[in-house]
Amino acid sequence: MDDTRLKKIRLRAWRRGFREADLLLGPFADFYCPRFSEAQLDALEALMDEADQDIYDWFLGRAPTPPEFDNEIMALLKAFDPSTGAPGHGG
Repeated sequence: MDDTRLKKIRLRAWRRGFREADLLLGPFADFYCPRFSEAQLDALEALMDEADQDIYDWFLGRAPTPPEFDNEIMALLKAFDPSTGAPGHGG
């Protein structure tokens, strides 16, 4: 695993520009990035290319997740509890 890539992803997750997204994606990246495969990191980076408000709405279920992002990473994100920094939210 490339430590430089992990650091960049985690930094990007924490500095989104939309505080709610920072508080969701930052802990998520801290928890999962060290455990993810290269393919999973690719999927997370693709997700983070989307607008913060869209990601947040998908997480909360206020908008349907587009098929291209309705994958393992989104399932993990929806089951993540950002208040504890670990899985457990249940989406």
